[in-house]
Amino acid sequence: MATGTEPHLNSGGVRSASRAAITAPHLRTDRWWLAPAATAAGLLAFVVYSTWRAFADTNYYAAPYVSPFYSPCLAERCETMHAGPNADVFGSWWAISPAIIILIFPLGFRLTCYYYRKAYYRGFWASPPACAVPEPHKKYTGETRFPLILQNIHRYFFYAAIIVAGILTYDTVLAFRDEHYNWGHMGLGTVVFLVNIVLIWSYTISCHSCRHIVGGKLKHFSKHPVRYRMWQWVGKLNARHMLLAWTSLVSVALADFYVYLVASGAFADPRFF
Repeated sequence: MATGTEPHLNSGGVRSASRAAITAPHLRTDRWWLAPAATAAGLLAFVVYSTWRAFADTNYYAAPYVSPFYSPCLAERCETMHAGPNADVFGSWWAISPAIIILIFPLGFRLTCYYYRKAYYRGFWASPPACAVPEPHKKYTGETRFPLILQNIHRYFFYAAIIVAGILTYDTVLAFRDEHYNWGHMGLGTVVFLVNIVLIWSYTISCHSCRHIVGGKLKHFSKHPVRYRMWQWVGKLNARHMLLAWTSLVSVALADFYVYLVASGAFADPRFF
């Protein structure tokens, strides 16, 4: 019987005196650490890559393609002012990379996403690192205090993500033009952009906030058949939210990298017609 004097029982958290006196760190025998380690490695790789590209401030436009990291370009210094849905909002005083302006919104949407919270809570904070594995923290305040209380603005980032997805859709349409802005072009980059925008929209629409907006606050689905069908459709996507989160994360990085290769001259965009 625990007496309450054991050191491990007075350390708080799952080792507090009110919890079962289990001396083992956990009872799992599988390689439970692989999943959080892979998640942390994947997210860290994207953070490193996107940070490099955001501050690179070069090779983000190769007609007719503009990197999704740099669209819409809202400063006078942008290379793509004549090619895409860009507006000279910030003028000439904006001296740093144009990507810094726009990346706040899609990154904010992903950072506050319910799935990504689970991913980096487990992968980076070990809160908890895996099912049936206790977290090392002595107490848990949830998302009720700063800075985690900011997670509650996820719905507003969803609205911004819809706008960004719309702009990227426009960029994808422009990818069917050649460097002389004549319609009828289709290259490998066009396919890359098409795949990316499909995944971006699938991930965005499968968001939990979207599901609530479509079918929330309804007492009788039978009285709202259209919203009910939309809710069912979004629910099916929502069941694959984790998969869509990862595939869209990879696709947007690949789309940017493709533009980088073409713009830097390392790769020539193959044309189908």
